Amino acid sequence: MISTIVGLIFLCVLLGFVVWAGQRLLALVPLGEPFATIIHVLLVLLLVVIVLYVLAVLLGLAGIHVPYVGTTGLR
Repeated sequence: MISTIVGLIFLCVLLGFVVWAGQRLLALVPLGEPFATIIHVLLVLLLVVIVLYVLAVLLGLAGIHVPYVGTTGLR
């Protein structure tokens, strides 16, 4: 259980750095307003999907089964 909490802390630090770096690099690219917003939203959406997947895996390691697409057994 402790290793899961430490893993979540490391994940939050790593993803926070990725978001910060992505926003800093996105500010350097001269894009028009609609395109910059679209890229920013897609970056955040990608990170949310990654976070949810990693959380489901870490909770599975802690003994809490989290059903998600592909593990429900429905075909």
